[in-house]
Amino acid sequence: MASEESSLRALESLMTEFFHNCTTNDRKREIEELLNSFAGQSGSWRHCLYFLSNSRNEYVMMYSLTVFENLVNKMWVGVASEDKAELRSCLPKLLLSQHALLPFFIRNKLCKVIVDIGRQDWPMFYHDFFSNTLQLIQSPSLAPLGLVLLKMTSEELVCPREDLSVARKEELKKLLSDQIPTVLNLLTGILETVWGKHSVTVTTPPPSPNSRESGILSGDRAAMILDSESGSLCLLALECLAHLFSWIPLSSSITPSLLASIFHFARFGCQQPIKTKHLPTSNGGSVHGRLPANGDDGHCRTGQMVGHAERARLGVMAMNCINELMCKNCVPVDFEEFLLRMFQQTFYLLQRLTNTHSHGNTHTIKNRLQELDESYVEKFTDFLRLFVSVHLRRIESNAQFPLVEFLALLFKYTFNQPSHEGYLACLDIWSVFLDYLTTKIRSRLADRDSVINRYKDALVLLLREVLNRIQFRLNQSELEELDDETLDDDKQTEWQRYLRQSLEVVAKVMELLPSQTFSVLFPVLQDDLDIYLGLQQFIVTSGTSRRLNITAEADCRRLHCALRDLSSLLQAVGRLAEFFTGDVFSGRFNDALAIVQRLVEVSCYGSQISLYDVEMAVPSVLKPDLIDVHAQSLAALQAYSHWLAQFCSEVQRQDQTQFVDLITSSMAATTPLINAKVPEKLLISACHLLVSMATTVRPVFLVSLPAVQNIFNLITENHNHRLPQEAHILVCRALSNMLLLPWPSLPEAEQQWSSRSSNHARLISSLTQQYRSLPRPPNHHHTSKAVIEQTVCVLRDLVDSISGEATKSRQICYHSLQESVQVTLALFPLFIQQPDVTDEMLSFFLTLFQALRVQMGVAFTEQIIQTFLSMFTREQLAISILQEGSSGSNVVQKFLKILQVVVQEPGQSFKPLLPSILSLCLDQVYPIVAERSCPDVKAELFELLFQILHQNWRFFFKTSVLSSVQRTGTEELMENQSQFTAAMQAFGQSFLQPDIHIFKQNLSYLEVLNSKHKLYHRKLFRSAMLFHFTNVLLQVLLHKSHDLLQEDITLALYNMAAVDFQAFYSSFLPEFLNGCQGLDPHQRTTLARNFTPERDLPSFSQGVYRLVNDLRFYRLCNGSLPPGTLKL
Repeated sequence: MASEESSLRALESLMTEFFHNCTTNDRKREIEELLNSFAGQSGSWRHCLYFLSNSRNEYVMMYSLTVFENLVNKMWVGVASEDKAELRSCLPKLLLSQHALLPFFIRNKLCKVIVDIGRQDWPMFYHDFFSNTLQLIQSPSLAPLGLVLLKMTSEELVCPREDLSVARKEELKKLLSDQIPTVLNLLTGILETVWGKHSVTVTTPPPSPNSRESGILSGDRAAMILDSESGSLCLLALECLAHLFSWIPLSSSITPSLLASIFHFARFGCQQPIKTKHLPTSNGGSVHGRLPANGDDGHCRTGQMVGHAERARLGVMAMNCINELMCKNCVPVDFEEFLLRMFQQTFYLLQRLTNTHSHGNTHTIKNRLQELDESYVEKFTDFLRLFVSVHLRRIESNAQFPLVEFLALLFKYTFNQPSHEGYLACLDIWSVFLDYLTTKIRSRLADRDSVINRYKDALVLLLREVLNRIQFRLNQSELEELDDETLDDDKQTEWQRYLRQSLEVVAKVMELLPSQTFSVLFPVLQDDLDIYLGLQQFIVTSGTSRRLNITAEADCRRLHCALRDLSSLLQAVGRLAEFFTGDVFSGRFNDALAIVQRLVEVSCYGSQISLYDVEMAVPSVLKPDLIDVHAQSLAALQAYSHWLAQFCSEVQRQDQTQFVDLITSSMAATTPLINAKVPEKLLISACHLLVSMATTVRPVFLVSLPAVQNIFNLITENHNHRLPQEAHILVCRALSNMLLLPWPSLPEAEQQWSSRSSNHARLISSLTQQYRSLPRPPNHHHTSKAVIEQTVCVLRDLVDSISGEATKSRQICYHSLQESVQVTLALFPLFIQQPDVTDEMLSFFLTLFQALRVQMGVAFTEQIIQTFLSMFTREQLAISILQEGSSGSNVVQKFLKILQVVVQEPGQSFKPLLPSILSLCLDQVYPIVAERSCPDVKAELFELLFQILHQNWRFFFKTSVLSSVQRTGTEELMENQSQFTAAMQAFGQSFLQPDIHIFKQNLSYLEVLNSKHKLYHRKLFRSAMLFHFTNVLLQVLLHKSHDLLQEDITLALYNMAAVDFQAFYSSFLPEFLNGCQGLDPHQRTTLARNFTPERDLPSFSQGVYRLVNDLRFYRLCNGSLPPGTLKL
């Protein structure tokens, strides 16, 4: 005893020293080694039992429990049975005797150790483990402790770690499932008892038959008073239920009384803060109630009342329970009535949250939601989302559920949200509902009108309110809070995200109610347009300067709001463009025409008076607003380019006056903005509109318009006032497409290809004049590099824009580009040491190969590839690849991409290049990247190898068509076997490396090769590779290094085993197990026997899972046995 006492004092001293802020790291390491050494000694747990019973030092207690935890989880198999029995007896007794004195985290750790023992030994050796927990729950003074144990039992036994065999995991889940009815009855009893004891504090008359507030709302006029002890008990019970609901199926065990009890506590989240008299303490002061957190002790003074925050926590946890049930999509038929009852109860809660008659005040819904706990409101929103997305289809047709009234309450709830995030979360719910409605109508076209009419009023109301919410003149203070500068991961600001989500709802309503949406939106747009179009009268000209004569602060604020709103509404109009094309073009023609005419008018107005160039009172605010409105008017007009294209087709042989006027006016609005002096946002918007006109609408007369001719002159003649690069590229694309793309609805004879071809050649000649005139060798001056990069970017974009077009367009394009391509090929070797330049050149060549390889011809293509192959020596490749993430690495990636295009070309044209390409891959690139990270280069290299194998299978396997049909047993004729083997070895090596993306990519490549070419069945693969690939994949599963790909790996294993299931089970499996270290013969036999020789995928997958899990379990057990243990 004296030695244990001295050991305890020494341990306390060590632990205190370890955590002292003056202790050095070296000393901490020494202490840590001492502690680990002690913990590893046989029988150290006995000392820890003494320490735990006799020390109040928290560090010592935590260390002792860690020793126990390690013993149970890692060495339990090797512990003597009498020692196990002693631990099963001592630890629960210790918990019962000291739980009230222990800090809650120590108590919880001790509970965890006891549950871990139960996970190992219940029910065979620890038969009273679970019954003890149930007895604790039924004891009034020990119920909180029992609930902590119950929750841990649910967590640890249902989803145990891998320290158990699959059979044991299944056994535990079944054992626990059998106890669920009893457990739920006990938890129901706790909740009902507390509610019954406290709910009498409020007395209200029964609701009238017509009252909306019935059932759950009865008695809700005042908040229920709850003492802290009862509150903490209920919180623990609800936490247990939330975890149980996460894994138990919906069944009759979840009784109506349990559900009613949960909803009773969900009401707490709806209660407003109330002012209550604080209970006096013994010293004459007063106390506030606080619920213990995370199974905290709950040493609360008897009679102490729960405060608002604690009631809210109960409400949050109750909603958590409800949402766990709502997540379950698999609902038994006999459970649907139960769901209906659940939704009705929630309906009442929603009434409570959105009740406008409480306190006699009609503007308090938002205030009430603001006063509620934020987590509760989030949980309630989650519930509504789950209801609409998962269960609405089950409930909608039920006459007992007032769906239209529910939508009215959801409307109130949505538009009284206290935060922007809460509002957007509710908008998502409406989006889901609108999608559901759209899908339902498409599947029941005959009932379309009746379905629409049922929801018509609600949808129009939704539309109006969403439009109101994006308008600054109605919500300036709220909307100004939204950040419009910082970009998120989706490259949009907070304001842009808010606006986009709002406009998506508007678009979904438009799809269901087109005419009503148009009639709601257009007048609102018109009001702001009138303000914008009236600004001209306030412009005062003085000499060469112009000034906007609006200076009063209130007027500037009103103008700012109107311009912001106009910009948003123009985006809304653009978003609705898709609903005027296709089959509905004729029916909605007049509405669309009115919109387009208005947009053209606004665009022309903006370009004529150039408001961005006017002096004004608050330019930092108003100037960006005016630029944005102008840019959005052009963007909205661009959105109607598909409508204009359909208009063009419809009037091709009729009176085209209206159409010509629209296009001419559009170009008059656009072309003056294509100027380097115009603000970039406006310039880019104008360029995009020009591209859409040239590419999508394609009017025959477009190129002959004087405004467009001016742009040709600007681009081809005026090199001194060059546009910014992005704008320059867009304008060049538009001009090129005007000349290259076929005019719609015109026969080939009327396409004027001859004149268009010569005009295109002149355009390209002008654009590339400086580039083609560069000296050779170049002077490497920065201007030379700039000319190369700018010109090559433009040419690449021109080629890319016609890649999917007709042959004639591509022929003309290549004819115009031919000289520039030759120049680029000649310059390439001269810039091989400048990866930023070669990167641009290779990007151009890659686009050429993808779009124009037929036009380039075999001979020239081969010349290009040979040039590249000769330039990319192993030394050059090493220099480039080792600059990971740099231009050099990008150059190699682009080169490999070009080769991918080449090897995919059908026919025999490029087959002579295959040996050189394979040599480059396997002998030059692969050795450099094999043992390095280089993920980007590796990805392209393996895709190239895959494409070589996939598209050129007969380069390796010469099986004749006749032998394939006859399935004769003749030998497979193989050629280039060494390259094939090297490629397979490269794939296999990649499975031994940590890069999960390369692993996934390469595994999918092998699967494609197997499904298309029977790779796994090939004689060479079966005899020399199949065992190694199967072995590697199983080892990967065992090491858990690529767990995210578990399903993919198992599927590949199944396909490999399916080559010869008999051989897999009788030959491979025993050989694999014999090679596994850390197993005894009996365990190997058990593992092989438990992998039942099934041939269907689900059973095989289950077998693989069991094999991997149990093999890891056996290794863990064997590693925990004391040295010299005799294994039977």
